[in-house]
Amino acid sequence: MRALDNELRSARDPRHPMHYRLRKSSPRLTQTKDIYETRDGGVARLISVNDQPLSGEDEAREVERLNELLADPSKQQRRKQNEEQDAGRVLKVLRAMPKAFLYEYVGTGSGPAGAVEHYSFRPDPGYDPTDMQTQALASMGGDIWIDAAHERVTRLEGHLVNDVDYGWGLLGRLYKGGWIVVEQAPISGNQWRIVRFQMDIEGRVLFSTKSFQTVEQTYDYAPLPVGLGYAQAIKLMRNGRPGTSMGGQ
Repeated sequence: MRALDNELRSARDPRHPMHYRLRKSSPRLTQTKDIYETRDGGVARLISVNDQPLSGEDEAREVERLNELLADPSKQQRRKQNEEQDAGRVLKVLRAMPKAFLYEYVGTGSGPAGAVEHYSFRPDPGYDPTDMQTQALASMGGDIWIDAAHERVTRLEGHLVNDVDYGWGLLGRLYKGGWIVVEQAPISGNQWRIVRFQMDIEGRVLFSTKSFQTVEQTYDYAPLPVGLGYAQAIKLMRNGRPGTSMGGQ
């Protein structure tokens, strides 16, 4: 599927760094952060909790944290390494998707940038996952919508049709019925980004049952200079540089 190839190419593209807002909600907590993408990895500053501005004390702690980040570059280096590991897992899943599923054309509809083509998918019985990152694909079905003109994924809905065991069930299990939703949209020129991610999955991790419920929304995208360093990003944060609004909640 060409759209998945386009997602792979976009995921590898470091030439379009962005400044944006990230709002992440769970049943217990909502946090909004200011995010700057830099050559040294993402830099985040907490700006609100439960949709309320930070208190003076919390703001002082956030400033202190950024000062410590400036004083100790190894902390930002570790963050970048974690980001690269996360990106590697995402790329692995994207590469596996054409082989992991059987696709069926459903019809056409409308999306954020025009006409979309709707496909359903189900696990391919012949697919053999190679690791933990791709193991869940063998038990997932759902729907995917492709922007017809840009050949980009605009929405993906997936749900687990069977339980998924990790480490022969010893490390953990994800329970049948859990689901995810991913929405993507153009945010600047030909640049597309994930603007909403929602997950509601229950599972067992070792000996305890956990519920993974989260909603992530990104908005107010603005381009940044290519090659921006993390120290420069922190200075911009201190100056209170506003984002150029390209969308909202």
